Amino acid sequence: MNRSARRDGTPDRGRGKPARSTTGKKDAPRSGTGASRSGTGGAPRTGAGAPKKPHRGQAAAAGAAAGATNKRGKPKQSKPQRQQVQGTPKISNAKPARHQYTDGAAPKQLAAGEGVRLQKVLAQAGVASRRAAEDLIDQGRVEVDGHIVVEQGLRVDPENAVVRVDGVRVVVKKDLVHIALNKPRGWQSTMSDDLGRPCIGDIVSERVSAGQRLFHVGRLDADTEGLILLTNDGDLAHRLMHPSFEVPKTYLATVNGVVDRSLGKKLKAGIELEDGPAKVDAFTLLDVNGKQSLVKLVLHEGRKHIVRRLLDAAGHPVVRLVRTDIGAVALGDGRPGTLRVLGRGEVGSLYQAVGL
Repeated sequence: MNRSARRDGTPDRGRGKPARSTTGKKDAPRSGTGASRSGTGGAPRTGAGAPKKPHRGQAAAAGAAAGATNKRGKPKQSKPQRQQVQGTPKISNAKPARHQYTDGAAPKQLAAGEGVRLQKVLAQAGVASRRAAEDLIDQGRVEVDGHIVVEQGLRVDPENAVVRVDGVRVVVKKDLVHIALNKPRGWQSTMSDDLGRPCIGDIVSERVSAGQRLFHVGRLDADTEGLILLTNDGDLAHRLMHPSFEVPKTYLATVNGVVDRSLGKKLKAGIELEDGPAKVDAFTLLDVNGKQSLVKLVLHEGRKHIVRRLLDAAGHPVVRLVRTDIGAVALGDGRPGTLRVLGRGEVGSLYQAVGL
């Protein structure tokens, strides 16, 4: 018997085959197609009579009738649930706050007529108006001598109290001075010079004459220009200069020669100098112009001529050197020889950096 053909003339091989049922069993053969090709009297081929494995859709439908199934059509297994012991508090993995207050003790309350109200101290320090300072106290953002202030009207001694807002110290002493000086090239980093050479004391001579005793934070050699901090807080000046507090200082150096990028790895690993090894915290190659290069270095050491000696030992003598940053305080865009009073945020960052 001739097989039926498709429109394109090819035989239709699907005609005459039993259709699949939704139960996975073959239907009875249609009329005229019951005999097998082998002539065995219609006996099915080997294995043809065995029920086939249900396909994915059938398995999913069957699984859905029995319960929830996964994407493979298999019954979902319930995930084990963590058992919460009755009465056991949940553990929080949140990081602790910078300051912990567990004892609940309050700062010492001065007697009436002594000291100054806390909101007035904050207003005089330039933190906020008195009304806004009261809101800061209500929000628990103000601390005095390490304790959160929880009530209004607290009187403090501005000369001795340590006041912080949001963890940053607020300078409440009226007589404290913090100044950024852009030291010119060729000037000495001293308050006076016996040889009559120009020094930073000449720039602040009017303040010194008015009775301010200023300390300069660190030194810069005569050929180096840039940022020097001046303050009358001796404790702050001492800590900023001490290497144990590791206050970073940033320098821009113009050096001879074309600097290779591998120099940064060498300086970070350390170079042996005559007074011991020295290294930088960070190094960046900024520009190469002809036979000179501009680099930026960050280090916390304060040994004499440390930057110049490091670069000389690396084979790149310094042509010009400028200190641009001390901690979070930047030099700014002032001309050489100018002064700038530090802002409240800058002062707070300095005290925070040295743990005061």
